[in-house]
Amino acid sequence: MEQLTTLDAGFLEAEDSDRHVSLAVGGISVIEGPMPDFASLADSVAERILSVPRFRQVVHTHLLDLEPPEWVEDPNFDLSHHIHRAALPHPGDDQSLYRFAADVMERRLDRDRPLWECWIIEGLADGRWAVLMKIHHCIADGIATMHLFAGLSDDGEGETFATEIRAAKDSTDHRGRFAGVSLNPLDWASGLWQTAVGVTNAASLAVEGVIEITGGLLRPASPSSLAGPLRKMRGYSAARVSLDEVTAICHEFGVTVNDVALTAITDSFRAALVRRGEQPRQNSLRTLVPVSIRSNDAREMIDNRVSIMLPRLPVEKDDVVEQLREVHARLTCAKGSGQRQAGSALISTISLLPFPVTAWAVRALTRLPQRGVVTVATNVPGPRERSKILGREVLSVLPIPPIALQLRTGIAILSYADSLVFGIIADYDAAPDVDELARGIEQAVAQLSAAAKALG
Repeated sequence: MEQLTTLDAGFLEAEDSDRHVSLAVGGISVIEGPMPDFASLADSVAERILSVPRFRQVVHTHLLDLEPPEWVEDPNFDLSHHIHRAALPHPGDDQSLYRFAADVMERRLDRDRPLWECWIIEGLADGRWAVLMKIHHCIADGIATMHLFAGLSDDGEGETFATEIRAAKDSTDHRGRFAGVSLNPLDWASGLWQTAVGVTNAASLAVEGVIEITGGLLRPASPSSLAGPLRKMRGYSAARVSLDEVTAICHEFGVTVNDVALTAITDSFRAALVRRGEQPRQNSLRTLVPVSIRSNDAREMIDNRVSIMLPRLPVEKDDVVEQLREVHARLTCAKGSGQRQAGSALISTISLLPFPVTAWAVRALTRLPQRGVVTVATNVPGPRERSKILGREVLSVLPIPPIALQLRTGIAILSYADSLVFGIIADYDAAPDVDELARGIEQAVAQLSAAAKALG
């Protein structure tokens, strides 16, 4: 039986810390019509999903958490508990789809069964239909989840933008530093020196990162409506922008796609604060930014491989170009400060401790009201080309992140073919303006695009 890692199990503990939280991640594929026969479609989806053993397994826990939870085969597995059919009310517009998605995502998955659901949704406008996949975060991170979702398509995953992330390009063998060691004794001295220097530099960088992360978590953010206790009900919306347009902005200003995405989020949150009658301050939007540490050789592993950064997004600035330059500077600083290395090292270190100690510690920490982080923004690379399901083209893919730990909004950024899509989930009562947040993101990208064209 395969055990859950400390990080995987931590998502279960975080969910248990708040009865209003569901730590499932989701994705909606909107597909051109007509919709195939439901029975044949369900059979096809089931065949592709069940090729992954995790979708037939349940989490088995131990008394008093004396051992880590384990993945075990579900002896009573019943597909009808996992694949469902639904229809949107007329006119089947985006708002109807978003409301349905929010309703599905706010409900917790049943821990007595494998932790996933698939909803086949008909009745979308223009003859379209959709597939909503929902899995628990303890199974996989964003990149692994996208790999699972892509497995539903006719051609499998295909080429994705995941190969461009920093971790994927890292060819270092993290499983052992002595693979391929030289047999020449003359090389040993220099090799030992380089290893010692590398370890020392990495340790120094990680310590600096720990200080940065700890400070970010302990220093309270400026009080605002963006953080606080969660209710059960959720709201969802999405924003879409042209990836070519974003790429042009990157080339003109010398920044990354992630910089542009986080700037658009910054400007939209600033507008939200002003709209709510609140003053945007320097410490109003400290953001949890998950960072993948998944290399290409681990692309098909179904688990969580992430570290974190905690940048302060510059909502205090009212000019979107100034915001972009500041986001780029702060992200560069965060990367150089060792936050990514610190998060990874911390997870690795915790994994070496006895599981009862880590389980009890995580349970205690997740029950404390954290006040340093205000939102989460995660960037998930998707397929480079448009996918097909049973011969029908997938027109768009909408990501759905979870929220927890006093974070009232969460944003997942997904690149799919020629689009960059922002999926926004929020506490329904605390953030009723979720649609305005989405429109604010689109408007910010449009303003950056106009500024880039003016410079060019």
